[in-house]
Amino acid sequence: MNYDLITILGPTASGKTPLAAALAARLRTEIISGDSRQVYCRMDLGTGKDLADYVVDGHRIPYHLIDIVPPGYKYNVFEFQRDFLAAYDSIRNRGMLPILCGGTGMYLESVLKGYKLLPVPENPELRKRLGDKSLSELTEILSTYKQLHNSTDVDTVKRAIRAIEIEEYYLQQPVDARSFPELNSLIIGVDIDRELRREKISRRLRQRLDEGMVDEVRALLDSGIVPEDLIYYGLEYKYLTLYVTGAMTYEEMFRQLEIAIHQFAKRQMTWFRGMERRGFTIHWIDATRPMEDKVAEIIQLLNR
Repeated sequence: MNYDLITILGPTASGKTPLAAALAARLRTEIISGDSRQVYCRMDLGTGKDLADYVVDGHRIPYHLIDIVPPGYKYNVFEFQRDFLAAYDSIRNRGMLPILCGGTGMYLESVLKGYKLLPVPENPELRKRLGDKSLSELTEILSTYKQLHNSTDVDTVKRAIRAIEIEEYYLQQPVDARSFPELNSLIIGVDIDRELRREKISRRLRQRLDEGMVDEVRALLDSGIVPEDLIYYGLEYKYLTLYVTGAMTYEEMFRQLEIAIHQFAKRQMTWFRGMERRGFTIHWIDATRPMEDKVAEIIQLLNR
């Protein structure tokens, strides 16, 4: 079958990036990141960029959509579609088969399904109306929509309000106003046992804290980024900012962040299973198999 793209997806800590890099080395191609937070410069440990994963046998695999916007910016799925297409066209025009790799379900699905999206302006009236609601109340409201927004990343009030703002805008707008090419992608899912995933998440969190994740957040705050803008990004940046600003002890930060990352990984898997229900064929590969076997299986699927 002729494919336009290979997509490698999986929850956090599943090992999808090393697999994508090994496959890219084998196919002599390039990787497009499908991660909603790795687009930010200077946000490295907290977003788990692991740029060393892009070096295979001493050869650096070219990657796209990492470190493309400044911290504090509010990057969105519309911009991702635009930037993905630019990278995709560039790689295809050079005669290569691009590999899309990431765990942000909405970003991946927006290009695999060719969602016709529009830039969504702020709605001050809606924001004022929702301003006093709790995260759980906002999440409940969000669940009533068709979910054009990436609900896996909604773990702060600000992000939830933005998600509702997007949904409300699309209820009022004709989405046929923007075209997007149909892509035939081979989709590979990295299947990791739940307990192994939990163990890897906890180990990786401790490692990144040891490597200076707290200092990374301090440096971002010292550079002039206000705490609420870092908290907006959720997960590591939310809890580490609360710790650095004195709103939380180190022990509280670690415990709550660890729980939040486990919950995030679970939501990622829920999204991917939902993609299967929405008609996507995902070929799941056991994360614990040797890398050579995993790459060989993907090559076999590619040539089938």
